[in-house]
Amino acid sequence: MQELSAAIVGPGNIGTDLMYKIEERGVNVSLEAMIGILPVEESDGLQAAQEHGIDVGTEGIDSLKEISDDIDAVFEATSASVHEQHAPVYDELGLFAIDMTPAAVGPFAVPSVNMDDVIGRARNVNMITCGGQGTIPIVSAIDDVADVQYAEIISTIASKSAGPGTRKNIDEFTQTTAAGLEKVGGADEGKAIIVLNPAEPPIMNRNTIYTKVPDGVDLDAVRSAVTSIADEVQSYVPGYEVTLEPTRKEDLGVELDGAEILTTMVEITGEGHYLPEYAGNLDIMTSAALGAGERLPERWDAVEERTEVAR
Repeated sequence: MQELSAAIVGPGNIGTDLMYKIEERGVNVSLEAMIGILPVEESDGLQAAQEHGIDVGTEGIDSLKEISDDIDAVFEATSASVHEQHAPVYDELGLFAIDMTPAAVGPFAVPSVNMDDVIGRARNVNMITCGGQGTIPIVSAIDDVADVQYAEIISTIASKSAGPGTRKNIDEFTQTTAAGLEKVGGADEGKAIIVLNPAEPPIMNRNTIYTKVPDGVDLDAVRSAVTSIADEVQSYVPGYEVTLEPTRKEDLGVELDGAEILTTMVEITGEGHYLPEYAGNLDIMTSAALGAGERLPERWDAVEERTEVAR
């Protein structure tokens, strides 16, 4: 089996949790380095990497350049604005980028929906957002059965699970997630809302998904499709659970012109590798990124062929 040599850029919550996932359950991904911009003594993530015998760099993109000949790919765990600056450098260095920020430089990728196709045609893939990874599979499954005319998701996360990167990217989160609902989920129109809940003890990550579909849709077929996709998501996100199967929303008090609204709810419990179990919103991002990395060696020939054609 081919193995992917990779580095993580960004030793924050997401980058550090991904490191633990790669170390504990990564099938064919070898983590060679963790890259940050702070001294090691000021970064919990870099310290954790050193404790696991992983090389660290403290000079950001310059540290990455020094090891670029020894790796195949980069997991970007910084911010949208930083990835926009880094992406051209990764391309020049010939590195595949798995982007966990909302920058959306590359095409959107969701493991259970379109990952294999996307990996085969791009060298930079975007993992959208935690809300996108949690809800797009559901919207896609419903759209396979009935045309989703409109999808609206509300992603509620514990305030404690929202680090500086998440808070800095709130606008990008809503815009990128909405675009993902359309481009990957298949909705004609998408909207995303994020809620940071300060409750104590912290709440689990919960997502409510509203889909507008033609009136009289076969609800049993919709539920079957949702169950199937949820099982696939659970294969890489064990804590993913549909808590309310698609249900007709009655008595809306508005005329829907031959359409109806289905409500679905999903809860995500983290695995607790580095972050608390309530941080399911971060867990699904790192799990999806690892899923992309594990698929990459199997599609490497297609990626290289596509790159040569582009050049």
